[in-house]
Amino acid sequence: MLSRRHLSRRFRALPLLSAVVSLSVWLTACGSPAADSTPSPSSPAASGAPAASGTHKVKHAMGETEVPNSPQRVVILTNEGTEALLALGVKPVGAVNSYVGNPYYDHIKAEMEGVKPLGTESQPNLEMIAALKPDLILGNKMRQEKIYTQLNAIAPTVFSETLRGEWKNNFRLYAEALNKKDAGEKVIGDFDKRIEDFKSKAGDKLKEQVSVVRFMAGKTRVYLEDSFTGVIFKQIGIARKPNNYKDPFMEEITKERLPEVDAQRLFYFTYETGDNKGTQQEKDWLNDPLWKNLNVVKSGKVYRVNDTIWNTAGGVKAANLMLDELYKIYEVK
Repeated sequence: MLSRRHLSRRFRALPLLSAVVSLSVWLTACGSPAADSTPSPSSPAASGAPAASGTHKVKHAMGETEVPNSPQRVVILTNEGTEALLALGVKPVGAVNSYVGNPYYDHIKAEMEGVKPLGTESQPNLEMIAALKPDLILGNKMRQEKIYTQLNAIAPTVFSETLRGEWKNNFRLYAEALNKKDAGEKVIGDFDKRIEDFKSKAGDKLKEQVSVVRFMAGKTRVYLEDSFTGVIFKQIGIARKPNNYKDPFMEEITKERLPEVDAQRLFYFTYETGDNKGTQQEKDWLNDPLWKNLNVVKSGKVYRVNDTIWNTAGGVKAANLMLDELYKIYEVK
């Protein structure tokens, strides 16, 4: 773990931008008993075991960083990264809030008891992060590139590149940073075995072309091959309805374009927030004659699935829960 004196020198070297945590706040947080009170099963206080000495270098989206071999106080700044840590048996001392939940998704909240919520992925709270005295910070270039220098002044920081569908790449990076490569490969291997089992049992059902639709506040999207759902569908071998869309991640459509999503199976999910605008969008579209006249609707092969699991969470736990749903939907045992 880097010494407080070393961190202080790195922190004072930063330009005095308004976004940076002030030196006085940092030093106060470092000396505060409350900063040490957050429970973590990976911390020496919780486990009774001393931290392993030494460091290792990790190449990542922002360059190369030397990190502790056995980090004890990990901060995670993405939702999918939170799932990665939990799957690897590491409870963070702090994590960004889930997009839905108070403050974490239902499927992980029991495992996140005592973890300090740190704000959103796009605006994590630097003062709160500093107060936790982390020895490793894991984040994402797409979300936090502008504050990487500030974060790296607090503790060694490793960033994944993007948050689109290739969740396995990020998972492996986090596992490497935690010095848990072997454990990480086992988690991925177990998921891949489940995929192969599903493929072998689903058989010709996988040839049925599918569409994936998401309802949000005032907008409707078709989710494609580079989305979280799309990447998993590709690994399984589920056929997708052909399209000419330019962005392989998603295409925003109007009601008049609903015939474009007609398929042999259609999965849809709704981003539900406190204002219920996503739910209203769903109701509006599902009651429209254009929707009701789709062949897939008439055939009864439309499935409302959970937005958190199928899209928003984006991590390994959600991937496994999504696969659980697919077993049921495709009637595979």
